[in-house]
Amino acid sequence: MAVVGQPNAPAEIMTSPVSGNCPPGLEYLTQVDQLLVHQSVEILEAITGFETANKYVVKNSMGQQVYFAAEDSNCLVRQCCGSGRPFAMNIVDNTKREVIHLERPLRCSSCYFPCCLQKLEVQAPPGQVVGYVNQTWSICFPRFDICDANGITMLKIAGPFCTCSCFGDVEFQVLSANGQTEVGKISKQWSGLLKEAFTDADNFGITFPMDLDPKIKAVMLGACFLIDFMYFEETPNHDDHH
Repeated sequence: MAVVGQPNAPAEIMTSPVSGNCPPGLEYLTQVDQLLVHQSVEILEAITGFETANKYVVKNSMGQQVYFAAEDSNCLVRQCCGSGRPFAMNIVDNTKREVIHLERPLRCSSCYFPCCLQKLEVQAPPGQVVGYVNQTWSICFPRFDICDANGITMLKIAGPFCTCSCFGDVEFQVLSANGQTEVGKISKQWSGLLKEAFTDADNFGITFPMDLDPKIKAVMLGACFLIDFMYFEETPNHDDHH
């Protein structure tokens, strides 16, 4: 599926030096330790509650667009499955080249069942798996493993007991593989009362070590999208909060 973004970024973002171990399109990720993810407001969805495909702009810390992401899913599935729906996500750079592809299958969304938990596959470039986001079983707290292409856990994500965004940010800690050291965060940022109340368009910040493998940075970006769908994707007519 072709995705058309609205590129508005300086040339250096599109022509970063190529690293020998870096998939094409992820070169810029080697230079940053932070990304901002802004979901586009869908007017039809805000007014009617009719679930539309999500779109996001991924920016650097200076507000310059780095990537554009668009959900690819079936209209009927979006209405029937809500935030638990399976989807593909096409992430393109500022030359409109797809550089990251996400696949979320239909899985169990209840924390009371330890089987068939949420999983997201990350490909970069499309067709080449670089890692997975695997939900780990926990009744009270959101937990995920960030894994490489071989399924080896590289990082862990630990969310708060309450993921309700009430006048403040919601932070998911990014931890080392042994779970002992915090190395980054995925933060759902408070967007203001009107936007929070009447839309499901969310803003996120992602921080990670500068020297982290760019493939794992891409998997963390995928984790941000999965967290958005699981915990913050709701409209007035679709209260799918987990």
